[in-house]
Amino acid sequence: MTPQANIKTPDEIEKMRVAGRLAAQALEMVGPHIVPGATTLELDQICHDFIVNEQNAVPACLGYRGFPKSICTSVNHVICHGIPSDKKVLKNGDIINIDITVIKDGYHGDTSKMFFVGKPSTLAERLVRTAQECLYIGIDMVKPGTRLGDIGHYIQTHAEKARFSVVRDYCGHGIGAEFHESPQVMHYGKPGTGEVLVPGMCFTIEPMVNAGSHHTRLLPDKWTVVTKDHKLSAQWEHTLLVTETGVEVLTRRDEESF
Repeated sequence: MTPQANIKTPDEIEKMRVAGRLAAQALEMVGPHIVPGATTLELDQICHDFIVNEQNAVPACLGYRGFPKSICTSVNHVICHGIPSDKKVLKNGDIINIDITVIKDGYHGDTSKMFFVGKPSTLAERLVRTAQECLYIGIDMVKPGTRLGDIGHYIQTHAEKARFSVVRDYCGHGIGAEFHESPQVMHYGKPGTGEVLVPGMCFTIEPMVNAGSHHTRLLPDKWTVVTKDHKLSAQWEHTLLVTETGVEVLTRRDEESF
């Protein structure tokens, strides 16, 4: 797929706005349910019912390349693609990433957020905050003329300044009628390299930041990705539109001030 395939028409952009807003609303809705004693399967069922019955939309993850559930729930040392389960009971001190992608009228909105279960450790709190700062640093750089390598470089620099590491094996991506389109959006890199942003591009920035090394391990279920050293990981994600003058955060939540 050529980079030009990722340039959206005004009609497509409007559909992306709707899908992004629905994904943000689903993420806001599930927050109060993330408490000690809840299972990740319960969170999946709550989100599934909301997306299907309240939003009249489609949970994109369900059945995508065989993924068995409607959202991803990644707890503590799980980096991404955690599969909801009735065996995974949340406990006080856990951190969890909820990753939700909604399809509405054929277009995708993809977003994720970290939640604290009860009271987090000082390390967990700092890691989660740093990962969010990495996302916001990336978003602030999005405008016509910026190179993707610059975005990755500044995300990586911020994480490493806090003595954390950025995952190399998984990245952000173009998005639209397809869940994953070009370009790939790395969260590390060299300044002055990578694709140049132009108006109409839609993609995600979703830095995965580890408390230890950046190395990953894929579990036998072929989905769940964990830190190789079993240390904590945190991730935040937004779907973005490059505008004529900067960026529009299509999955912005009410709590955010973009």
